Amino acid sequence: MALSTQPYKGARDFYPEDMRLQKWMFGALREVVESFGYEEYNTPLLEPLELYLAKTGEEIVNEQTYAFEDRGGRKVAIRPEMTPSVSRLVAARRQEAAYPLRWFNIGNRWRYERPQRGRVREFFQLDVDIFGVAGIEAEHEIISVADATLQAFGAQRTTYTINLNSRKLMNYIFEDYLGLDERQAHDLAKLIDRKNKMEADAFAASAQEIIGSPETTAKLARLLATKELDDLPDEVKQQPSVAEITKLHELLQNSGVTNSAFDITLMRGFDYYTDIVFEVFDNHPENNRSMFGGGRYDGLVGLFGVEPVPTVGFAMGDLTLQNFLETHKLLPTLKPEVDLYVVLVGDVYVGAQKILANLRENGIKVAVDSTGRKPDKQTKTADKKGIEQVLFIGEQELADGTFSLKNMGSGESQSLTIQQLIDKLKK
Repeated sequence: MALSTQPYKGARDFYPEDMRLQKWMFGALREVVESFGYEEYNTPLLEPLELYLAKTGEEIVNEQTYAFEDRGGRKVAIRPEMTPSVSRLVAARRQEAAYPLRWFNIGNRWRYERPQRGRVREFFQLDVDIFGVAGIEAEHEIISVADATLQAFGAQRTTYTINLNSRKLMNYIFEDYLGLDERQAHDLAKLIDRKNKMEADAFAASAQEIIGSPETTAKLARLLATKELDDLPDEVKQQPSVAEITKLHELLQNSGVTNSAFDITLMRGFDYYTDIVFEVFDNHPENNRSMFGGGRYDGLVGLFGVEPVPTVGFAMGDLTLQNFLETHKLLPTLKPEVDLYVVLVGDVYVGAQKILANLRENGIKVAVDSTGRKPDKQTKTADKKGIEQVLFIGEQELADGTFSLKNMGSGESQSLTIQQLIDKLKK
């Protein structure tokens, strides 16, 4: 039986044209985060399973993590996210690090979930984190970085909204305002995190089951209908976390980030978030969804037996970014990285090597057709590959030092010396 040519379910093959797009996106992301002073790091793809059991969240660990026992009997997992790993790195250098740390990573993650639009099992993700800033300035910087990434691709701020909330605020609402116990608060937080994916009746029934009291359930419903901070009940508005969200909103406005909004239903699913959380939401009706987000998680570094470090970060997946760019027509037409396709005419492979080496030494990316086919077959290959410039090298060209260069787009041909060719292509 012949082997299948399909990749593992939920994973993607990246042909050269796919890699071209990925390199373009990742290159733009790197340029943005580095402009804010962030440095790149990396960690192993495999981590001890306990790293995620500690704080990631039941759904991620129990339902979505690729976990197994290695040959040494150790329980390990393919990383489903980067936050626990980077917290481990910071904890290892807790005393010697020069804070604030500004770190980022672009790499692959794995989660066992149902593949759908914008969601696959192997995905690539940008993670950006700042360690060592306890004030709201850290949230402001991180959200500014997130906004700048979309701006770098030419997005208009009217096309996306940055939704803000606070886990501290929600903890107060659950425990003090609604009077729920710890288990009820935890379950209700998970339910609200799924609210926008549920029918209204199903959500109401589940909330009633968790809370028990019809009066308290009705109180929750009125609260979740709130669209503005000013519309919150007076006793809730007195909470310091409301002032923090207000200050953050003002900082963003003053920075030109004019599209932030309060969203009381925003929870973020991970258990490690401790205060401000945010999500960037695509406003286009064809891609109306949360694209990426993050928030503050001050306690995660402390799980490694060191003093906690205040931390804020976000993560952006490659597929949701690509869907956003496609939906808003922000993807460019990307050409192959090859600058020049060389057609060899006759038995000149050996004689052409010095010329080819000279071109490459001068930074020209050269692909050589050494198949020995007729020149028209070779030029058709260049055209099919999308390579615009084709150089012909034959016995006569080697003898007189001038070479024919053809532009496959315009059909124009010209005779050039190698130096003239280098000067032209470098322009």
